Amino acid sequence: MEPWTPLDIDPECAGGPEELVERLDAMGPAVLSRLLAEESAILFRDFDITSETLDDVLDRILPNRYGQAPRPATRERNTDDVWTVPGEQPHVAVRPYNRMSCTHAWPARIALFCHTAPATGGATMVVDGARWLASLSRDLRERFSPGVRYVRYLHDGSGLGVSWRDAFATTRREEVEVFLDGTGTEWCWTADGGIQVSRTCPAVITHPVTGTDVWFNEVHRWHPSSCSPGDVLSRVLSVDRVPWNVTFADGSPISGEEVTQICESGAAAATDIPWNRGDLLLLDNVALAHGRRPFTGTRRVLMATSD
Repeated sequence: MEPWTPLDIDPECAGGPEELVERLDAMGPAVLSRLLAEESAILFRDFDITSETLDDVLDRILPNRYGQAPRPATRERNTDDVWTVPGEQPHVAVRPYNRMSCTHAWPARIALFCHTAPATGGATMVVDGARWLASLSRDLRERFSPGVRYVRYLHDGSGLGVSWRDAFATTRREEVEVFLDGTGTEWCWTADGGIQVSRTCPAVITHPVTGTDVWFNEVHRWHPSSCSPGDVLSRVLSVDRVPWNVTFADGSPISGEEVTQICESGAAAATDIPWNRGDLLLLDNVALAHGRRPFTGTRRVLMATSD
């Protein structure tokens, strides 16, 4: 298979965000949706988009923007529906994943905007989910066919990882229960005041437009062998007190070797998209997984999502 690359859209006239807005208006939502279904990602370069002009563009490519609920306390909010994640570890790569694929509902589209480009590195890694799935062994695909079970333990304010108050942005247990009941998540309060939540999700889904089966999960991000210091935590904590974990749908463990195969297959299929200040990348979150290369300097990429 030929290497996958996004569709590049560059200025044709004077450039600037005004030209991009005009071209998106002329294109219309239906044509944009068709292009995204065909290409999986569209990269808008050299339009000199700024934080002040970003909203006008996002209104046209993400017509139903929304934020996150519940909101982790560590997430820096910029507006109600555009955010960035502070405290990145520049020397650590973020392995590609499908955003919110471990939840009951996920965004169909993601927009990434480069506010500040890094000095070196920092490219967004993009992996075609159909290629990723095809690269895995048949035995592994069969083992994951029933789905995966994501498990989180959230402490009561004293412990490792995130507390349930921070995770759900509330101090009231009843609000947590109402939210979880609405998502079909299994949960139980623990004797030490924490809560354990678990959810079984598919590892592979069918793209709603193209009908293509794609690898769609966060197994390698949740597995203790991939999550330092998660690997250390799994050695000193009981399995029901590890802050995050993932198993096969029946609760049986996923081996480190299986996670390694998943990660190596994804890395082999990844396409790097380097950043320049003002670039904007529109991604199909079902067709593509995305991650980040290590970088030096300051890197600030804003994100917005839409159904």
